[in-house]
Parts: sequence; C-alpha cells; structure tokens
Amino acid sequence: MNTSLDLVFLWHMHQPDYRDYATGEFSLPWVYLHAMKDYSDMASHLERHPKVRAVVNFVPILLDQLEDYEQQFASNQLRDPLLRLLARDDLSCLSPAEHQFILDSCFRSNHTKMIAPYPAYKRLHDLFRTLEPSGDVVLSYLSGQYLADLLTWYHLAWCGESVRREHDVLVELMSKGEGFDASDRQQLLSVIGHTVSGIIPRYRKLAASGQIEISATPHYHPLAPLLLDLNSARESIPDSSLPQSVRYPGGHSRVAAHIHSALETHRARFGVTPQGIWPAEGAVSTGLLELLAQQDCHWAASGETVLANSLRAAHGSDLADRSYYLYRPYHISGASKKVHCFFRDDKLSDLIGFEYSRWHGKDAALHFVAQVEEIARQNHSGDSPVVSVILDGENAWEYYPYNGYYFLDDLYTALEDHPVIQTNTFSDYLANTGKQGSFAFSNEGELPRLVAGSWVYGTFSTWIGCPDKDRAWDLLCMAKQSYDMVLVSGHLTEVERKAAERQLASCESSDWFWWFGDYNPSHAVESFDRLYRHNLIHLYHLLKLPAPATLNHPLSHGGRGDEVEAGGAMRRGS
Repeated sequence: MNTSLDLVFLWHMHQPDYRDYATGEFSLPWVYLHAMKDYSDMASHLERHPKVRAVVNFVPILLDQLEDYEQQFASNQLRDPLLRLLARDDLSCLSPAEHQFILDSCFRSNHTKMIAPYPAYKRLHDLFRTLEPSGDVVLSYLSGQYLADLLTWYHLAWCGESVRREHDVLVELMSKGEGFDASDRQQLLSVIGHTVSGIIPRYRKLAASGQIEISATPHYHPLAPLLLDLNSARESIPDSSLPQSVRYPGGHSRVAAHIHSALETHRARFGVTPQGIWPAEGAVSTGLLELLAQQDCHWAASGETVLANSLRAAHGSDLADRSYYLYRPYHISGASKKVHCFFRDDKLSDLIGFEYSRWHGKDAALHFVAQVEEIARQNHSGDSPVVSVILDGENAWEYYPYNGYYFLDDLYTALEDHPVIQTNTFSDYLANTGKQGSFAFSNEGELPRLVAGSWVYGTFSTWIGCPDKDRAWDLLCMAKQSYDMVLVSGHLTEVERKAAERQLASCESSDWFWWFGDYNPSHAVESFDRLYRHNLIHLYHLLKLPAPATLNHPLSHGGRGDEVEAGGAMRRGS
C-alpha cells in the first residue's frame, strides 16, 4: 500500500437557541448538558492525542449560549431552571410545578447507557415507573430526598468520561450513591461550572496550536438554500409540496446577515477569520455558494448524495466508481468557483454515528481504519484521496458505552502514526495541495451547478414538504412580512430594532422545521412546536403588533409515541 490518504474528521457541534428572550430564561438544558458530556470529552481526546488533526465546527448560536452559561456561573445568577433546582439548598418545599418539572426532566437520558449502568439511578427510575400509573397524586408523595438524589444522578450521568477522571469528587458522589445533601450538590455544580466555562478556551488553545481548524455555520443555523429560494426543495424532489408563500421575503439579505454575523463573532472569539463554512445541515445550493464566495470563504462541505445528484444532473447517468468521484474536492462553475467543496463519505460517517456503538470499541476502531486503508488501496488516480468523515460531535456518544471513550481513544491511537492515513484539516489540505483560494488542483472536479440538497438523504424533506412543516414556513414568511413593514415605518428605536432582528434570526433556525413530522418523539415535537410558536409570538410583541391567533394552537399533529431521545435531538443522519 503506497498511496497516502488525507482523512478529515469534521465534528459538528450545534444546539439551537433555547433562551426565552422575553425573560432571559433557558427553556431546555441541552447546551450545558452536552458541554459537560460531549464538548468536554471531544476536547480531551484531541488533547491526549496531539498528532490527530480534525476540523471542529461550532455554530455561533451554541457559542453564544456557552458564554451565557459562563456568565451565569460567574455571577451565581442561574437562569436555567434545572441548574437552579440543583443549587437549591432545600428541596423539601418545592411547588407542585417544580416537583413535576424534576420528574419530567431527569429521566431524559439513554436508559441503556446512562441509567441502567448505575444501580442507585436505576432504583430511582424503577420507583418512578412503579408509581407513575397511579397518577400525579401518588407521585407527589416522592420526598425531597428522592428529588435531590434524582437531580444529582441526572447530572452525574451527563458528566463526560474525561470529566469523571479529572474530578475525584464525581467518583466520590457516585460511590455514595444516595442521600445527597446540599453540600454534595454544590460540589457537583462547581464541577459543572468549571467544565462549561472551559469549553471555548480549550478549543481556542487547540486551534492556536494548529491541531484543529475551527469552522463556522451561518449564525443561527438557518436552512439557507430555502431562505434563498423555497423552490430549491424541488431540485432534489420535483413533486415536493411547498408552502403557500411563494418565497421567503428578503431571504438573500437574511442569509448574508447570518454569514456576516458568524464571521464577525468567530473573529472576536478566536482571533482569526474562519476559512470554511459547514452550512446548517450540510444544506447547499449554487446560490448559497455564490454568497459564501462573496465573503471570501475557501471551503464548504455537504453530503455524498448531493454530489451524486449533481453529477447525475451534469452527466445524465450515475457514475459507478464511487472512489473516483467522492474522494476529491470540487468547485462549481461561475461566481462560486473559488469555494472548494468537500463531500461526506456517508458510509464511514454513519458507521460512527449509528453502527459502532454496538461494537467493542477496539474492534470498531480497527474496522474503521481498515475501511479507510481499503480506500487507499483502491485508488488508481495517482492523486492522494481526501476522505471526509462528517457527523455530529455530540449526539452519537450517548449510545456508546462510556460515552464513546474507548472507541475514540482506540481510533485516535490507531491513526496517530499510521503509515498511509494522515489526519488533516480542510484548510491545510488545500494549502498543501495547491495555493489556498485557487482552483488549480490536479484532482479537483468541476460541476456546472449543485443540485440543492442536504446531508440528510440529499434532499430538504426533513424541513419542508409535509403539511406541518409547510405551515411553519408560512407562519415564518408572514412574520417576516410584518417585520419588513415595521422596519420601513421607522417606528422602532435602534435598540428595539436590534432586539427584533435577533428574535427573527432565532425564528429562522432550521431546528424548528426539523421537529415537525410524525417520525420524531411526540414529547420533543410538542416542546419544539411550543418553543417555535412562542418565538414567533414574541417577535410580534417586539414589533408592537398583535400575533395571529393561530399561534395559540399547536401546529403539529405528529409524533411517534412518548419515548424521548436524550440530548434534545434525534440521532440525525450525522
């Protein structure tokens, strides 16, 4: 095996904005929970394997919330209701709503990997399941000590494996098992604050050393191609249903604003301009790449099926040699030519995201490396292949034993000094293969255009094309029309205008549309439906307009039962 190969991991870190801008309260805890568990563990793996290189993509709105939590811990003014309850000295005098809130929240974990392994936590869960059929009156008899233990175990289970190894107090608490008092909870809260506050500095240090490249996403994670053109949904699904609205008003300027804000905040946090953009959901179109080119973006990435659809459109047939067309960068003819596009190896990425959690960690790591070695063996082009493995850096690990600790440790160990596979970043690949910003690579392909799509099935069907999703788009379009009308009138002060724009940006997040539909857990659908409508109602309030009455009623009638996927997100195709 003589052919060298560049392997680029892109770990995508994202949570939508869970803040209620009307009150400053956090409505869901997923940002700090993933920081305790996943963002901390992923940084630790890289720190312990300094020869392994990767791209880490942070969505700016996630970083905004991490900084918000850092300020909460520094000031001891907690605006997350679950953290406030953890910090409460006495849990014996809770209101009925607080009592129910703890019970509703603290079993939202992967039961097999995050509850069952801990006998004391499992006992709490078994007792709850025994009493639950008897109704709220019986559940109300659960004591303050039960609730204290439940809150403590929930947060202990969400601590990353690396965090447990760093903080002896966590091991001591887990050994204690029950009867946690206020002092125990304060010690746990201190570890949480320390961990969450350290996330951005740790990744900044990794980037400064050159080990990782930090890329960005348009600020609030909008599904940019649909904001630019709702009809782009029909490029991959010609008979897709669409909202009644013909277009999203002013979509071009809104996408440009999300991109500009992402670049500005990235420079402020990390001292450099991001060279690459991972569009929200890997959703791309020719129009979006043209906007990225205007912002001097050097690379973007998407899913393998987007490439396959685009090649099929360009050549009129499928190209059989996957290894020939997938493992190279591309550029698009025309105004977006200087943006180099990389496409995800869906098979390798999904092995990590969905399959290897059921394997022994070392077996999975060696299998993955063997798969990449085979790609190198099959390469006959004479050029060094570049293999892009792109997936969430947060949602898969709760399905792995020990949060994927042993799998990732064995994987990085196998790759550190591999004779053929070189881990790399997209920017350094471009710099070492040719002059960054040029498009004169011998192995680079050219496409006349992109068939618009995402990393999920190569389509936009997860965000548009069914009645509930289309209705959500129509409500957003209506709100944007009202926003434009009020801005033209000049009735808002500059402070009021900025508040309304921030609220609009939050409403434009792709996450709201993801959750509508009958394939997601019903509890999650209801939560995101309620949050989306609340955000739109508050936007109208900021615009000093009455909100449409339809926003008082659920938009979605879907959901697939009451089971809840932990982490605030189903296991995405990522």
